[in-house]
Amino acid sequence: MSLCSGGSSSPDVGSGNAKIALQDQRIIKALERIRYKLFVMSGKGGVGKSSISVNIAAALAKRGFKVGLMDVDIHGPSVPRLLGLTGQLETDLFGQIKPKRYNENLHVVSMESLLLDPDQAVLWRGPMKTSAIRQFISDVQWGELDFLVVDSPPGTGDEPMTVLKLIPEALAVVVTTPQEVSLADVRKAINFLQYAQANILGVVENMSGLACPHCGKAIDLFKKGGGKALAEQYGLEFLGAIPLDPASVVAGDLGTPVVLLQAASPAKDALLALGDRVAEAAQNSLEAASTVHR
Repeated sequence: MSLCSGGSSSPDVGSGNAKIALQDQRIIKALERIRYKLFVMSGKGGVGKSSISVNIAAALAKRGFKVGLMDVDIHGPSVPRLLGLTGQLETDLFGQIKPKRYNENLHVVSMESLLLDPDQAVLWRGPMKTSAIRQFISDVQWGELDFLVVDSPPGTGDEPMTVLKLIPEALAVVVTTPQEVSLADVRKAINFLQYAQANILGVVENMSGLACPHCGKAIDLFKKGGGKALAEQYGLEFLGAIPLDPASVVAGDLGTPVVLLQAASPAKDALLALGDRVAEAAQNSLEAASTVHR
């Protein structure tokens, strides 16, 4: 499989421009078949953003929506491991990439699924990363989807900028933890989204207290409420608070989203409620309504 071949320079500038224009058309056509695009991001690493992305996608799929999950964290992809997916992506006879099938309603594309060795480091700079993300949209058989969930790396670098340029109608879900060290970086992320004139769906507070494994009561291990206060400060919707929960560790080891575990848990309940809240917010979004094509 050839990925990012368009990232190399070519003496035939006219031919290169024609290829980019053709790819732009394929991107537009692919996105026209996707009703809502969710862009999950954070200004800081380690806040559980990929876990939130995976569980939002799995929760929406569990509710019967057709969902695609696109992991654009080029250097540190973790979505396949959180879903227990292994092996490389395949292509059809026409060179189109087939997303990994998790279940009937959820399909996934990640950089990790393109590597021969999942522990291999990806030593790419901006143009190569941009080219890869473009191909994740233009060359993947996404088909008709209700939701495309895009999991972005932390910060405001090449990947988030590329996603917002390619998908200007994307609805951003901003993930934070309650501590000030996280909130400070998330404020920068919100500033970035505002500067880019992006649509912000709302804020999620992850690791919001600890659900005691014995009694289930909340323990304010890292305090709580910072994400809600941040949402109120910026006039954004607060989408929900997700507690720290031993069930999340079990889910990670099993390669199963928390929302799909058999046993009940505080994290499972909170994440299912988050999926419902995100779906409702997206369906009521004026920005999404103005860009739905089907």
